[in-house]
Amino acid sequence: MMRTSFRCLLFLSILAFVSCNESANSKPRVTVAVAANMQFAMKSIADSFSNKTTIDCELILGSSGKLTAQIQQGAPYDVFISADIRYPEELYRNKKTEGKPKIYAQGKLVLWTVMEDLTPSLSLLQTETVQHIAIANPKTAPYGVAALAVLGNQPFYESVVEKLVYGESIAQTNQFITSKSAEIGFTSMAVVLSTEMKNKGHWIALPEESYPRLLQSASLIKKENGASKEALAFYEFLFSQEAQKILKQYGYSIPN
Repeated sequence: MMRTSFRCLLFLSILAFVSCNESANSKPRVTVAVAANMQFAMKSIADSFSNKTTIDCELILGSSGKLTAQIQQGAPYDVFISADIRYPEELYRNKKTEGKPKIYAQGKLVLWTVMEDLTPSLSLLQTETVQHIAIANPKTAPYGVAALAVLGNQPFYESVVEKLVYGESIAQTNQFITSKSAEIGFTSMAVVLSTEMKNKGHWIALPEESYPRLLQSASLIKKENGASKEALAFYEFLFSQEAQKILKQYGYSIPN
C-alpha cells in the first residue's frame, strides 16, 4: 500500500515538474490574421515587435474576405489586419471586434511582370503578347476590386475580360505572375518592393485616382475575457513610429 502511494506521489511530482517546466519555456504569443498584400511588410513588423517584446507572432495569411468569414465562424485570431476598411466594419457591426477598425496604412496598386521581354503598361494588356492577366478575386480581395476598377475604365476592357485569371488572394496572384502562368498581373506595391521580389521583373505604379482608396485597417478580435495583453501590445505597436517607418519602406502611405 505504501509502495503504491509512493509511486503515485512520484508520478504526480514528475507531472508537476514537467508542467511547470513547459510553462516556463513557453513564450507568449499573438495570432494575427493578415491580408496577403501585407505578407512581407507584416513579417518585418512582426519580427521587430517580437525582438522588442519577446512575444511570438503567428501570422495567418489570406484574402480579407476569407479571413473575415473565418472570424465570423469563430477562428481563434487575436488581431485582424485587413486590406480595406469594409471587412473590419462588417465584423464590428456583427460585434466580433473590440471597437471600430482603425486605419493603419493606404495601399497602392501596381502592374507587374517578370517576363524579361515585356515592359508593363495598360495598353500592353490588349495585345496578343498577353494571354493571361492575374488579379486577386474581387469577391474576397480588395486589391482585386481595385484592379477591376482600373480595367473597367479602359476602352478595351471587354476585349481582355477572358484573359483574366483570378487568385484566391494577392499571394496566389503573385504566384501566377512569378511562375509566368500569367504574363502580367495586378498586385500590391508592397510585394514588388519586398526583399524577396524587388529584383524580379518590371512594374509600374497605377494612378491612385483610378481605383478606390485602399484604406487598410486593423481590429482587435473580441474575446470572452477581453483582448489579451499580447494582442493589445501588438495592436498598439502597429501604429507606432517604428511600424509606420517599416510600412513606408514597403510603399504604403500613412493617412493623417
